[in-house]
Amino acid sequence: MSSSTTVGTAARPLRVAVVGSGPAGVYAADILTKSEAVKSGELTVSIDLFDRYPAPYGLIRYGVAPDHPRIKGIVNALHKVLDRGDIRFFGNVDYGTDISIEDLRTHYDAVIFATGAIKDADLNIPGIELEGSFGGADFVSWYDGHPDVSREWPLEATSVAVLGNGNVALDVARVLSKHADDLLVTEIPDNVYAGLKASPVTDVHVFGRRGPAQVKFTPLELRELSHSKDVDIILYAEDFEFDDESDRQIQTNNQTKTMVGTLTNWIAEQPEDLSELKASRRLHLHFLHSPVEIVDSAETPGKVAAIKFERTELDGTGNARGTGEIVDYPVQAVYRAIGYFGSALPDVEFDHRRGVVANDGGRVLDASGEHVPGLYATGWIKRGPIGLIGHTKGDALETVTYLLEDRENLPSAAVPEADAVVELLDARGVKFTSWEGWLALDAHELALGTAASEAGTSHGVEVKRERIKVVPREDMVDISRDGVAAQV
Repeated sequence: MSSSTTVGTAARPLRVAVVGSGPAGVYAADILTKSEAVKSGELTVSIDLFDRYPAPYGLIRYGVAPDHPRIKGIVNALHKVLDRGDIRFFGNVDYGTDISIEDLRTHYDAVIFATGAIKDADLNIPGIELEGSFGGADFVSWYDGHPDVSREWPLEATSVAVLGNGNVALDVARVLSKHADDLLVTEIPDNVYAGLKASPVTDVHVFGRRGPAQVKFTPLELRELSHSKDVDIILYAEDFEFDDESDRQIQTNNQTKTMVGTLTNWIAEQPEDLSELKASRRLHLHFLHSPVEIVDSAETPGKVAAIKFERTELDGTGNARGTGEIVDYPVQAVYRAIGYFGSALPDVEFDHRRGVVANDGGRVLDASGEHVPGLYATGWIKRGPIGLIGHTKGDALETVTYLLEDRENLPSAAVPEADAVVELLDARGVKFTSWEGWLALDAHELALGTAASEAGTSHGVEVKRERIKVVPREDMVDISRDGVAAQV
């Protein structure tokens, strides 16, 4: 078929479905609407954004620590795109359950998968299955009020190990060590506050396999650690090793230079006698530790009692090698935060080794390596869970560029009418939410925060609360749909 005569013109717009409404999906939709072909009038587009959650924003709502200072800016940017009215949002629609690839291909000329990555990467060491061993991504989902995880979290440990040297590891460590009252200014749900408030934790240890110059977190994340009240940061001189590659990175990379400078300043200012530190909680940063085994004890069989590491050393290239020295730390919980991993999508070829949809630059491939016409991917499900949110824009641009190049050879949707998708979901009894529904839920969450603030205290603490996040999926759906119905 030729889109120049039937699709993307006055005859009918090019119909595009985007599966996933996190930054990757929203950026892709936005870039497509702002493409030169659309701006010039050569092409018209109609874009529908689908998400399995009742609310938009994906990882921004359910994967970033609530006290992260950049959340508002990113949410505001995504809000502006979706609030323009030229992109429809269908929330609470699960691809593979509520709507299939066949459905999408019937109603759209092209489909972009932007489903991200929500699972923890595996860590295959003995004892990883013990009670008290957790995935960092699962913990993030809990404290971010994810609608599909338990409302409870077993916060029973006094000493905790966090494995990883990326931003997620620091988020997990900061939330574990921070006093719950200091999180009331964020949008954390009441069940999360109650869980953190009751936590007996005194020491949180963060372990990285390489040295201070090889950490993967950002300067902003690192500096945020020092903002926690009544939490001392402790570092160890034997962990500060720099090889030739470390020196090169410090000299040529401003981010590395900043982080190493921050860490070395902290250890220089640290008292030699650690007993002089008086905070009730301590956050320990360890480098040159490679996890070997998580162990239980005779007193607590089947439960985490300690974790063993092999001390490592840098090899001159910035990589680490084992020294044979084994050290162990008594802890009652271990959180692995060594990365996310993508989940396979029904009826789409998946690279199980890398955790991504099989693709070439965003063009989805079949089992033989050929491009499947009309199917695309962007974000972490395309390239793996690496890079910051900002990198997703370039990623989306590449994918959208290929889609536009292919537009004259896309398989034309058999039922392209915009109302047909609504009728399909209604016929299946899918209680989908809309952008107007999100605005109603957004207003409801803000009102909960206002009410708590006007009461003077929240949980007995004098604090101004901007928002309180709604957690149960059914409540989110009801508030969204009732809010829209009230406007009609």
